[in-house]
Amino acid sequence: METIGRHIIAELWECDFDKLNDMDFIERTFVDAALKSGAEVREVAFHKFAPQGVSGVVIISESHLTIHSFPEHGYASIDVYTCGDLDPTIAAGYIADALNAKTREVMELPRGMGPVAAKSLQTV
Repeated sequence: METIGRHIIAELWECDFDKLNDMDFIERTFVDAALKSGAEVREVAFHKFAPQGVSGVVIISESHLTIHSFPEHGYASIDVYTCGDLDPTIAAGYIADALNAKTREVMELPRGMGPVAAKSLQTV
């Protein structure tokens, strides 16, 4: 059976505090990341927490992009899940660059292909 999708899970550390805490910036970044990967954006929902932090999702025809940011730790957890021929590493890399992540731990999981075998892509 062929893989139905590719799922990138990224741990982003030493990110810019202000960017991690700016809901409008994160929303624009995630929509732009989806478009740069060739995805079709369907819905967008983001929430700003008090005193800080943002969570959100961009629903794409091909699956989704999500974030949970923790500005006080300079940390963001992101998921980019795509089906079909889209490359989720394009969106994940764009997001990491936009947040100025100095350390990135990235894993890719094939989805829909039986037992999951996680593959670490990079630690910087």
